[in-house]
Amino acid sequence: MSGTPPTPGEPIKVLVVDDHAFFRRGLVSVLAEEPGLDVVGEAADGDQAVAHAADLLPDVVLLDVRMPRSSGITACAGIKDAVPSAKIVMLTISDEEADLFEALKAGATGYLLKELAIDELPEAVRAVYGGQSFINPSMATKLIGEFAALARKDTARPSQVPVPRLTDRECEVLRHVARGRNNRDIAHRLVISENTVKNHVRNILEKLQMHSRMEAAVYAVREKLLDVE
Repeated sequence: MSGTPPTPGEPIKVLVVDDHAFFRRGLVSVLAEEPGLDVVGEAADGDQAVAHAADLLPDVVLLDVRMPRSSGITACAGIKDAVPSAKIVMLTISDEEADLFEALKAGATGYLLKELAIDELPEAVRAVYGGQSFINPSMATKLIGEFAALARKDTARPSQVPVPRLTDRECEVLRHVARGRNNRDIAHRLVISENTVKNHVRNILEKLQMHSRMEAAVYAVREKLLDVE
C-alpha cells in the first residue's frame, strides 16, 4: 500500500507518534495552528504507529525513537513498508550516533532532538515533505564524522552487489548532501536551479534504491563512490 501525494492546495497530512501524551499533545497543538498542515492521527507506541500509518496514509510522520512495545526504529521500517511515500522525522532526546544511523537505515528523512525550538517543527515537516533532509545541526556534525570514518575503512571488502553508476554531477550533488546541505544551498554552490538539484537527488535515490538522502550518502561513502574529508 502506498499513499497518494496531495494535489496542489491540499494540506500535508501528518501523523504524530510519541509515548508521552503531554509532549505528543503539544506537538499536535502547534501543528494544528499551521496553515497547510493537517494532523490526521496520533499514536502512543510503535505498533500503533504502523497500524495508523497503513490506515491514514500520512505524508509525514513525526516519530519518537524510544517507545514501548516496538521502538521508533522498528516502526520506521514498518511504516516505510506500509506507506513508501511517507517521509519520517525522528524526534528524540537521544544524541547517540547509533540511533541516528539505525534511523537512517530504516528510512528516516529527518532526525531532530526534542530540544529544538517548537517553531522549527512546521519548517521541518514542510522541508522533508518537499524532498529535503532535516537533521539537528549537532547530529549533522556526527553524521559527517561517520562518513569520514567509513571512507577510511578497509577497502578489501568486496561489494555484494554491482555498484550503480552515478554521473559526475550526481556524485558532486551527493558530496554536498553528505555535508547536510539543503537543496537551496546546493543549487547556489553549483550555480544550478533547485529543481535541477531535486532531479539529481531523485535520480541518485532511484539508482541506489534508497529511501532517504542521508542513507544514500552513507551507502555511497561505504562503497567508495565519493570521498569525504
